[in-house]
Amino acid sequence: MLVTATLGIKREENDLRSGKVVTSSTTLVSERALKRARQAMRCLPFRRAFYDDLEHEARSSTQLSSQKDWMAISRKPLSRSSTEDDLIWLIQVGVLRREVDGQGLTERVRLTPMGRDLLDHWDGEIPRADALQVMHHWLRRHRPRL
Repeated sequence: MLVTATLGIKREENDLRSGKVVTSSTTLVSERALKRARQAMRCLPFRRAFYDDLEHEARSSTQLSSQKDWMAISRKPLSRSSTEDDLIWLIQVGVLRREVDGQGLTERVRLTPMGRDLLDHWDGEIPRADALQVMHHWLRRHRPRL
């Protein structure tokens, strides 16, 4: 089933119930993709400040892992390899994208429009997932064919 992702998940649900079709900044995204991306954002160690930073400035895994105030953007210390793995996963689920310069793709990432829409879903800090959701997310990420 496809749903319309607009500027905010709450608005999207209201528009679908009322039968309105919003055409500005609208893309078709499956409900399953939105759920998977939302779950990834809740299960990964990144705080809302991390996503807010990426909305305004592209960052690389090297920059993120060497950041002195890592507690502002993450719930745990960031190593370069684990940060890169998490960034790649967020790219795969559609929350982030690689930044492009004149010579092609760079190692820096930015927030996608879908990532912004998902952030609008939460008023403050992104709520942490419970243990069952974390286990489901791990299986979805590392054993997708099970």
